[in-house]
Amino acid sequence: MAIDRITTVKLKEMKAAGAKIVGATAWDFVSAGNAESAGVDIVLVGDSLAMTMRGDPDTLAITLEDMIYHSKMVSRACKVSMVIGDMPFMSYQISPEQALTSAGRFLKEGGVRGVKIEGGRKLAASISKTTDAGIPVMGHIGLTPQSIHQIGGFKVQARTLDPAIDLIEDARCLQEAGAFAIVLECVPAPLSAHITSLLEIPTIGIGAGNACDGQIQVTADVIGLTGANPPKHAKRYADLNSAWTDALREYVKEVREGAFPTDDQSFSAGPDLQKAIDDKEL
Repeated sequence: MAIDRITTVKLKEMKAAGAKIVGATAWDFVSAGNAESAGVDIVLVGDSLAMTMRGDPDTLAITLEDMIYHSKMVSRACKVSMVIGDMPFMSYQISPEQALTSAGRFLKEGGVRGVKIEGGRKLAASISKTTDAGIPVMGHIGLTPQSIHQIGGFKVQARTLDPAIDLIEDARCLQEAGAFAIVLECVPAPLSAHITSLLEIPTIGIGAGNACDGQIQVTADVIGLTGANPPKHAKRYADLNSAWTDALREYVKEVREGAFPTDDQSFSAGPDLQKAIDDKEL
């Protein structure tokens, strides 16, 4: 029986029907499998893993090779969810040709079914060239973490009129360039609602209010994996960091006390070997 996969067509249909799209990040086979089992529509192999999984201060150091490596594991786990590869810093900014080449590698080597590119209308030519080659592209505007040094930190964007007008124009240009959806990150909720109403393609919010066509969050924030306080736009649904540490602490305690392993975690010898050991014949 054919698998009913999430596609760009399906996502557009969801917007038209008013059905909310759900996205979450993943970085390996286990995290991706959990996301798909939970019913996540879009699984993003986000460059945020540089910060949440590697401990980097930002997303800039992660490479295309790193992202392809993680994408392979995520793609193996997802049969229904649409896997999107996050194009890392300097893998697409040089030219449209570079963007297409990098995106092609993501699909061929990483197994993803689309890529995400940060930036507004200046990236329209790169998005157009990539989509013309048959590669789905998700746009990303508002707070763009790869431009963190230029925009002056992780902060809300377009809170005043002129930047808001620019952001609206960015969204329109990305749609015209062929993007199948646009991430709006850390954008005032009323502006996100307005942009969503203007576009035919879905908007996916992160810190952009509830009127977007969908939401995406960094899974480590949602499940409390890192132990750090989540950003304002995130809600912690579990505290796995504490549970993980507590489990390991109990393991350490039992090993040191000689309480682990017990017979339940051990294996018996065959009759001939046991007899030889008992008779001290070895």
